[in-house]
Parts: sequence; C-alpha cells; structure tokens
Amino acid sequence: MLSYQHIYHAGNLADVQKHALLAFMLDYMTRKDKPLSYIETHAGRGVYDLTAPEAAKTGEAAAGISLLEQRFPPDHPYRQRLAQTRALFGPNAYPGSPLVAALGLRETDAIHLAELHPQEHAALTRAMGQWGLHIEKRDGLEMALALTPPTPRRGLLLIDPSYEVKTDYQTLPKLVGQIARKWNVGTIALWYPILVDGPHTPMLRELMAAHPDSFRHELRFPPVRDGHKMIGTGMWILNPPYGIEAEAAALSALYKTL
Repeated sequence: MLSYQHIYHAGNLADVQKHALLAFMLDYMTRKDKPLSYIETHAGRGVYDLTAPEAAKTGEAAAGISLLEQRFPPDHPYRQRLAQTRALFGPNAYPGSPLVAALGLRETDAIHLAELHPQEHAALTRAMGQWGLHIEKRDGLEMALALTPPTPRRGLLLIDPSYEVKTDYQTLPKLVGQIARKWNVGTIALWYPILVDGPHTPMLRELMAAHPDSFRHELRFPPVRDGHKMIGTGMWILNPPYGIEAEAAALSALYKTL
C-alpha cells in the first residue's frame, strides 16, 4: 500500500505553482459559456489544516504559501480560491487541487476525482462528498484512461502523482499519449517534482518529442531543509489555454522575490 500523504507538503512551493496555474487555467476555461469536465488522478484529501502536526513538522507551507500569498494580485483566481477555502473551512485551511477546481467551476461542470489511499479517500469524501462530485477509490491513471473522452468533452485532466512509484516516470508518457489520442481537445496537465538526481528528465524529453506544441514550466528553489531532494517543480501542459505563457512568466518572476 502506498504511504504518501500530502499533509506533510501542503502549501509548499510546488503546490503554489501547481495550484496557481490550475486556478488560472480553469478561470480562463470557464469564461466560455459551455460546460466542461475536470478529472484528477491523485486527489488527496481536498483540504488541509496547515497547523496540523504533520504540516508543522516539515515547515514547507511556512516556506511556501505563507511567504507568497500576499504577493499575488488580489484578483488572481488562486488567491480567490484561498480566501474561499478559509471562509468554508477556517483560517488555517489550505485547498488541495480538487478544492481549487471545485471552487472555480460551475454547477454545469463535471468533476471526477480518484484517490487510492484509504485514509486520504475517506478524508476527501468527508470534506467534499456532499458537493455532488464523482469520487472514486481507484487507481487514478486507470480512471483517466477509462473516462476519456469525457462528457462534457471540453475539459482539463490533472495528473499529479507523488512519484512514490518510481516507474511512473517511464509509464506516464505512454499513458498521456493514449489519452491524447482519445481526447484530442482536452487540456492535459502533468505535475512533476524536480529532484537532485533529475529522474524527470527522460520523461520530459519523451513528452516534448511526442507533443512538440505542448507547454512546459519549471521553477527552481533551494531544498526546504537539509537532505531534502526536491529542488524545483514543473508543469507540462498539452493544449494549454491562451495566456498560460504570460501567467507562467509572472509566476517565475514571483519566485525570484523569495
């Protein structure tokens, strides 16, 4: 059984990049008066308490969202999702990507979430089960392959594994290719960590070769503590919404203020 629990890392610098870009993309996509589908492969628990012992133990939120939130413009969709989360769940709450998505989407949009970890799935169901979402205790990559092309056909798929299964780096390019062939209009966003030994490099090389029109954004930062292997964060996006280049550049500039 996989042991990864995101509460130890919620609100870190990788989360800020992933969630800021996700909030931007969904905000842009919902400007058109047509329904869409949102699919997420590794949902986690949906909402996190940044004062929980697990979060305090690593200090990653203190070095991430706590430093950066006020540097986003007040009208940025990510900052709006943060405010909405605290209004719903309390002053120390932080939204995972399912909540970032749900707060930015409309009643006409469909949301499909997968989470295989028993405790995380139970927490996700407690936090968001009453919202009428499709929540499955299932392998998320398997779900994404089965669901696509979804109904509605417009939409976004977020693939954000923990990479606890090291073979993900080898299997994801093939899976993304399969989904892209089935769902050629879908926006596919893949998050990946940048680690000191660079296991993402062959994966990104394969993805960029197969999908030369895709978009890639990476941010680098010092390890949050001695011995920590993460030195950056990346998002690879197929069929990115208009304006993603400018949004990513603004995010890069923001990180340079750290």
